[in-house]
Amino acid sequence: RSEEDLRRVNFVVDGRIFRLSDIATVTRGYSDPPSPLFRFNGVPAIGLGIAMRSGGDVLALGRNAQAAMAEITANLPVGIEPRMVADQPEVVERAVNDFMEALLEAVAIVLGVSFLSLGLRAGAVVACSIPLVLAAVFMAMEIAGIDLQRVSLGALIIALGLLVDDAMITVEMMVTKLEEGLDSARAATFAYTSTAFPMLTGTLVTVAGFVPIGFAKSAAGEYTFSIFAVVAIALLVSWVVAVIFAPLIGVAILPAAMKQKTHGEPGPIMRRFRSLLVRAMRARWITIGATLALLVLSALALRFVPQQFFPASDRPELLVDLSLPRSASIYASDRTASRLEALLKGDSDIDRWTTYVGQGAVRFYLPLNVQLPNEFFSQTVVVTKSLDARERVRARLEKALTNDFPEVVSRISPLELGPPVGWPLQYRVRGPDPQKVSDIAYRVAGVVATDRRTQSTNFDWVEPMRTLRIRVNQDQARLLGVSSQALAQSLNAVVSGGTVTQIRDDIYLIDTIARARAEDRISRSTTKTLEIPLPNGKTVPLLQVATMEYGLDWPLIWRRDRLATITVQADLTEGVQPATVIADLKTKIAELNAGLPQGYEVAVGGTVEESAKSQASVVAVLPLAGLLMLMILMIQLQSVSRLFLVLSVAPFGLIGVVLALLVAHKPLGFVALLGVMALVGMIVRNSVILVDQIETEIAHGRSGWNAVVEATSHRFRPILLTATAAILGMIPIAPTVFWGPMAYAIMGGLAVATVLTLVFLPALYVTWFRIPEDPSQASNG
Repeated sequence: RSEEDLRRVNFVVDGRIFRLSDIATVTRGYSDPPSPLFRFNGVPAIGLGIAMRSGGDVLALGRNAQAAMAEITANLPVGIEPRMVADQPEVVERAVNDFMEALLEAVAIVLGVSFLSLGLRAGAVVACSIPLVLAAVFMAMEIAGIDLQRVSLGALIIALGLLVDDAMITVEMMVTKLEEGLDSARAATFAYTSTAFPMLTGTLVTVAGFVPIGFAKSAAGEYTFSIFAVVAIALLVSWVVAVIFAPLIGVAILPAAMKQKTHGEPGPIMRRFRSLLVRAMRARWITIGATLALLVLSALALRFVPQQFFPASDRPELLVDLSLPRSASIYASDRTASRLEALLKGDSDIDRWTTYVGQGAVRFYLPLNVQLPNEFFSQTVVVTKSLDARERVRARLEKALTNDFPEVVSRISPLELGPPVGWPLQYRVRGPDPQKVSDIAYRVAGVVATDRRTQSTNFDWVEPMRTLRIRVNQDQARLLGVSSQALAQSLNAVVSGGTVTQIRDDIYLIDTIARARAEDRISRSTTKTLEIPLPNGKTVPLLQVATMEYGLDWPLIWRRDRLATITVQADLTEGVQPATVIADLKTKIAELNAGLPQGYEVAVGGTVEESAKSQASVVAVLPLAGLLMLMILMIQLQSVSRLFLVLSVAPFGLIGVVLALLVAHKPLGFVALLGVMALVGMIVRNSVILVDQIETEIAHGRSGWNAVVEATSHRFRPILLTATAAILGMIPIAPTVFWGPMAYAIMGGLAVATVLTLVFLPALYVTWFRIPEDPSQASNG
């Protein structure tokens, strides 16, 4: 029942009685070697993690946990103090509040555009439609099980600039008809009959542009699924509100008769636009050629846009990873971690830190790159007081680790956004023979290290460790009746020890381990003279049945597709993207690959590989999205010529995308790429509405040339307003780390595409259908 009881246990040997305390020392302690260690601010601690059940409310969980901890703390012994290590509810609450603030800013911007462009009453119709759409979207999200989180809230802000488009178009049409003398009911009816189905086509086409995001079979696709779901719900709901509720609200708010204030004689802006439009149509080949030249230049300039997978998080944490040689013990890792903690103490930029020795941090953050338990590894999570403080602490630690920890492979990194990758630059070396794989890995590391943008080049395993091998003389062992298993058990009892019994401590059972003294466990001479028990009760020394020799062995071997695989990995200097370095090293790695023996290869891993996988998963769904677009457009346009005319405008959004990313110094990451794909649907939407208006004008008896001019002039204001609302609605998320590149891509692409829709598309239309200039327009140019 206790250590004292064990000491008094008696043994009878050759008729003599001995106590256990006569031949052994009985002490109580912790497991040796210890299990993974955990410290908070350098003080030993026990960690308690609380996970939320599926579908739970993380904010409610936080409140309940705090209340429970307050009760527990009141009953704890003096000296034991609970401390919060990671407070996800607080992080979520702060993030949601920030995004809700951005959402309100976006609503204010869109409302401002509506009131300034449409007037007080017409703008009020659009303003009334926004809460209806948002309320319905929130209900649909609740039913679909889509939580309010970073991605879904960002998607709401993206959708906000789009969901007012239909309402603006409906109100604009009602105002036009009221100014022409129709009563409210007839104006509302005309707005529905003339715009409902073209707007539905545009809405469905826009939704189809987001399909690759929603159905990408990859970790990144799963991470960003909410973009597709929320935008699709918002756009479909906004169409219903625009064609049913907006006309009803317009009947109630808009005056029964309106003077021609807005749609009377063209103002100076409209006159200048019509003049520009007619000139572009007359110089159609110059217009088309110049636009094509801009597209080619943009495609060439795309290589100057940095490539990125996902950006680093904007949270204040830093992860400090320390890796010793793979043969190092947990004691060595603990000493190294303690030296790091000494650097952290007293730093005014640090709020707190936690240290994990022998393993990585538990998953306190969803995209955390969780490390496997290894005695040679330790990880410290440093929580700084701000983002600026994070960068200052990072710079100081990088300098200290370089100068004072030469034996350690270290990495200091912020938390990742998106699927976790780890080291940004990775090459995998594979082959059947671990030694040859190791030799090739050193050559690859040499190539990587030649690039000045790389730092801390290392391997996930590469060096063998010294081992002591016991070679059993099987003939002699069989002669004495000793098995290899008995030898192994005897050696294990001396070196590691074995459980012989358990003692009870209150409600706990504690293992009792019997093993040799510390000085004997590491003594080769003691091992040589170890007495091995024989079946007849006698013993023989180990050297009588076995020999001992030193050798080298691999402490760790990673395999991929059953082949030994070493990953050469490196960090990069600030601001350098992995794709850029990989592209620059491509030739050297290809030359190295060409000279390898058969069965060995060097492949790209890390961020570039994960990005390629994610992009491939999106590209795989592009045919489906394209097919959906074609079907929707064909039903609406009912003409193959008009179908391809509309689609031909979509690629020109690249001009604005490249220009915006270059000017803003933003990378083309995975999220930005999704924005570019979604941009296709937005561009096609405006093109469909314009082409449909042209066909309507032709059906009313206008000549082809006049129909193009009048339809474009008629759609100039709605297209410009909806594009302006969508572009300005992106401003609140443009400064954010995660959404910024996508926001700039959509803003730039939509701005340029809007101009091209109003100028390039009419010129392309008259060229496509060989429409000659109407002589009556000669005086208007």
